[in-house]
Amino acid sequence: MIGRAHRFHGYSSLKYVYKHGHTVRGPLFSVKSVLNPRRNEYRFAVVVSRKVNKSAVARNRMRRRLYEALRGLEGEISGSQDMVLTVFQDGILEEPFEKLSKQLKKQLRQAGVINKK
Repeated sequence: MIGRAHRFHGYSSLKYVYKHGHTVRGPLFSVKSVLNPRRNEYRFAVVVSRKVNKSAVARNRMRRRLYEALRGLEGEISGSQDMVLTVFQDGILEEPFEKLSKQLKKQLRQAGVINKK
């Protein structure tokens, strides 16, 4: 799990990202991000709809896997970005963690959140 300073608090805090954010879509999830000059650090949220999987246990497992993948990339995130990751495929549960982590890194790089090296 990521630290409390890197989490969104309340639904209304996501509205700004949904309204002004830039979307990068991948095979399993999409990343919507926007620069937030009022913050010093990034914030990140994972949204998994009940339409993706009816089981709350499965949806929470998806969230935990994606938060853990992001935690490995914390040092590479630049600036005070607000990011919302929206899951639209339940294939995340069967996906190997390394492949999931690479996909997240690729999409964050396309969104301009991670600097290209």
